[in-house]
Amino acid sequence: MNRNSYVAIMAGGIGSRFWPVSRLDFPKQFLDILNTGRTLIQSTYDRFSQFIPVENIYVVTANIYKDLVKSQLPDLPDENIVCEPSRKNTAPCIAYISYKLQQLNPESNLICAPADHLILDNTLFKKVCYEALGFTERNQALLTLGIKPFQPNTGYGYIQHEEVSIQDNIFKVKTFTEKPDLELAKTFLASGDFLWNAGIFVWKTKEIISAFEKYLPEIHELFFGARVAMNTDKEEAAIELIYPICENISIDYGILEKANNVYVIPSTFGWSDLGTWGSAFENLEKDYMDNATAGKNIILFDSNQNIIHSSNKAEKLILIQGLNDFIVVDTPDALLICKKANEQNLKEYLAEVKRNIGEQFL
Repeated sequence: MNRNSYVAIMAGGIGSRFWPVSRLDFPKQFLDILNTGRTLIQSTYDRFSQFIPVENIYVVTANIYKDLVKSQLPDLPDENIVCEPSRKNTAPCIAYISYKLQQLNPESNLICAPADHLILDNTLFKKVCYEALGFTERNQALLTLGIKPFQPNTGYGYIQHEEVSIQDNIFKVKTFTEKPDLELAKTFLASGDFLWNAGIFVWKTKEIISAFEKYLPEIHELFFGARVAMNTDKEEAAIELIYPICENISIDYGILEKANNVYVIPSTFGWSDLGTWGSAFENLEKDYMDNATAGKNIILFDSNQNIIHSSNKAEKLILIQGLNDFIVVDTPDALLICKKANEQNLKEYLAEVKRNIGEQFL
């Protein structure tokens, strides 16, 4: 792989939809949600370290998670853990690592990927990444990876592309659409030119910096002004000044929906954003009654289509009878029992917990 190829693993999120396993001080990217033996961030690191040199892999995370990253990724150099002083969405996160790498290597070619996604076919993923890096190396392009949909999912954003590819399996993007309702999602699926937005991006750092200058000039001005401090002992202080006044905005909304040089590779490498317990249910093995269990000492009777999660360390027996289509998550200090159909309300329920009890269980 070209020495100019880099990866930024974005690992600053809270993961509140995986409560009560995911907590403010220990969010889902640092957890083994599917009981595979590796946490989500470890699996993401493993995937990229197969074809990107370790010294070119960076993790962008919140200050409070720095020690978690160090403990879970001991081979990662300390200077490759990039800490944000506050959460400001994906545009500032990507701006930070892009301006930093541009100072380090003006020819840097960067993959930006979330830490907490599931990818089943790592061989195909590697092939797509090679194609993407080759394309952005040769073209003034902002590239995203789209997932060929197999069902009308309302939990993902969508990317519409031109009908004719500009080269093998690379298409110009026509539109981005936020999470649609079910009828619109069915229309997207039937049309054949819509993909799920995986939130994985590839570009030369100089190209994304040009896009920041054009479409998000205030963010550009902040980071461009701090560029000489990047990769020095003055970097942390410079970033501490920038973040409080940095706009909270996503890279999709701030740049990709406006730029005219955005391209997509339709992909089928077995992707899930693992955003909810429902998506975990889809990706766990099921028993003959279509129940998914993660943990030990779980016994079910007359129950179907549930997801039951407990810690492998727990010495507790969980016995369930007569439950259908539920989420049950057991931790030492909290128990969640919720209909799968209502899990989109989990943030509301947690807001109520905060109001009535406080943050000790969050």
